[in-house]
Amino acid sequence: MVHDNLTRVFFVLRIGLHVLFAALLALVIVRVVLLDPPHAALGLVLAVLLGLVYLGGLWVIHVPASRRRLVTVLWLAALTLIWVGLLFLVPEAAYLVFPLFFLYLHLLPMPYAPILVVVTTAVAIVALGLHGGFTLGGIVGPLVGAGVALLIGLGYRELARDAEEREALLAELLATRDRLAASEREQGVLEERARLAREIHDTVAQSLSSIQLLLHAAERADASRPGAEHLRLARETAAASLADTRRFIRQLAPPSLDEGLRAALVRLAEREWAHDGLRVDVDVAESVDLPMHVQTALLRIAQGAVANVVQHAHATRVGIVLEVDGERARLTVADDGVGFDPDSIAEQATASDSFGLRAISERVAQLGGELDVRSAPGRGTSVAVTLHGQGEGGGA
Repeated sequence: MVHDNLTRVFFVLRIGLHVLFAALLALVIVRVVLLDPPHAALGLVLAVLLGLVYLGGLWVIHVPASRRRLVTVLWLAALTLIWVGLLFLVPEAAYLVFPLFFLYLHLLPMPYAPILVVVTTAVAIVALGLHGGFTLGGIVGPLVGAGVALLIGLGYRELARDAEEREALLAELLATRDRLAASEREQGVLEERARLAREIHDTVAQSLSSIQLLLHAAERADASRPGAEHLRLARETAAASLADTRRFIRQLAPPSLDEGLRAALVRLAEREWAHDGLRVDVDVAESVDLPMHVQTALLRIAQGAVANVVQHAHATRVGIVLEVDGERARLTVADDGVGFDPDSIAEQATASDSFGLRAISERVAQLGGELDVRSAPGRGTSVAVTLHGQGEGGGA
């Protein structure tokens, strides 16, 4: 609301400046008509030229930023020179110096704007003195006008600076709110996944473990009776399902990031992925300068990528590399497995066993990043995730 109010104030001030210039120029033109014919023609030409050049400011604001400063200076110089010529023909043209003051103060940087205001004030005083002699009013009037213009112009600059600072602060607050909302959503997802992991462990995993033990006991009680082979198959199926369930539990409940992303990945490599027969090499800095929600997302992505390797790649080695360069972070998970045909990736995206890859893609999309999956039959697979603008305090 404050920013909107200031915007309206600036708009009204600009409209008032244009109206003031048009009214004073009309006064000068009327005065020119009353001069002797030789001076009237030249004065009228200069007055019309001044108005046309002033209207040229509409074109100046559309000049590319790289050349706008130079074009603005040239435009102000043309206005000033035409005004000086008109001033020595028509004394009433001295009034036009007041809108020129505001143009200088608005368009020129410090300290050039106040210097030009002082110079044009002196020119106006000299011209008025040459026309009708130096009087107190002819000296004090331009000086007072220059002083008022300086106060208003500097106040305008401060208002504009405050508006820019408020706008930047508002943008930062909105970005912080979005990051906080994303972090809260991520935290909620993590808590829900942890709850599901506990529920699955306390129900499905425990039941499968009990079923496995009971089937094993029944199998040992009489291994030669009819149906013993079915008992063995049922026990092995329960054991495989229990192993899958425990893997799901591990994926749902990530290790703590209290000690950093590298420590979490190393713990996963040593305590969990090693049980699947994988050698996982972690190349991540000890201290990663990324927001916590981004580190959590990268940990999830690495977990999902390695889970795909365990289930599909038949690999023996996986490398996890994280590179952070300023506002850019790139996570790469590469394996030496069987790979796949990239041309069939669209078909795999709809397959039931490719949920891990879809989950990675969705998580990367939520972070506004880029996912690059490269593979070839017999040459392994590389999953690379690139996130931009994710430095400490960067957006989610």
